Amino acid sequence: MATTTAAEKRERAKSAYNAFLAVCPSRQLLDRLADKWVVLILCALGGDGTGSVGEPASMRYSELSRLIAGVSQKMLTQTLRSLERDGLITRTVTPTVPVTVDYALTDLGLSLYQTTRQLRVWAQDHMDTVQTHRDHYDTQH
Repeated sequence: MATTTAAEKRERAKSAYNAFLAVCPSRQLLDRLADKWVVLILCALGGDGTGSVGEPASMRYSELSRLIAGVSQKMLTQTLRSLERDGLITRTVTPTVPVTVDYALTDLGLSLYQTTRQLRVWAQDHMDTVQTHRDHYDTQH
């Protein structure tokens, strides 16, 4: 009887992921990535909000909070923690007075940033057209 290595087990599991199945773990990841705060945080750390589009930025909590209008302290904290847990961002604490905490994209986060940036840009570019369709739909129904 042949033994299966850990790498082989991971590869087999990877090929078995199917987000259309209710029990698939990749659904949890899709749920996280579909969150508007996740998209905006990844875009901010990717450089979109700093004027250096496409150049990843290390940002402090307060910078992120100011840049992302409407996000509550609780939601920003929860989202940053979940992104750190998923390996998409790093949290670096510098022992200064007061303590400085910086957030930055990991390589994994940077690979996702390109997709979230396209989604954000698409939404901004097509909002007028979508609003026109909404208005038309609302008048018909």
